[in-house]
Amino acid sequence: MTNEEVLPKVQNIIADQLDKKPEEVQLTTNFKNDLDADSLDIFEIINEIEDEFDVKIDTDESIETVADLVNFITEKSEA
Repeated sequence: MTNEEVLPKVQNIIADQLDKKPEEVQLTTNFKNDLDADSLDIFEIINEIEDEFDVKIDTDESIETVADLVNFITEKSEA
């Protein structure tokens, strides 16, 4: 999958979880600083992402922005 294919799905998942509009979720968006996501929010987003894309995201991954997450998914789906 490409970043262009992954991004809309990621945007929708994050927007649903955090009660935001998908257009508020951009590649440069930081989960904590821009979306006010707490650790539980991030945990729930990661669970949905893992189910949607059939990937495993370890808690030690340094995923702080939407771009980090999209790139991670793209790399894992190519592996």
